[in-house]
Amino acid sequence: MDGQADEISAIRVKILFFGPLAELMGSREIVVSLIEGTSLQDLVDRFELSEMLSSGLRVAIDGVIQDSKEVTLHDSAEIAFLPPVSGG
Repeated sequence: MDGQADEISAIRVKILFFGPLAELMGSREIVVSLIEGTSLQDLVDRFELSEMLSSGLRVAIDGVIQDSKEVTLHDSAEIAFLPPVSGG
């Protein structure tokens, strides 16, 4: 080793919650710091949303609906958790 520690970079993302999820989380919008390289799946796990995803919760990053949860998040990303829409 050359005496230098590995540097860990952080990113900040804005998370938007809609519908009943906003009530559950206690806020419609939060900003969180994450380690660079964090995936969408990591974020879903952190907020314990896996079960909701299997029940129709959709996720958009910067306005684009994501099919893969393995996408890596980037600094200043806006992540929106969108509950299924029901109509009548």
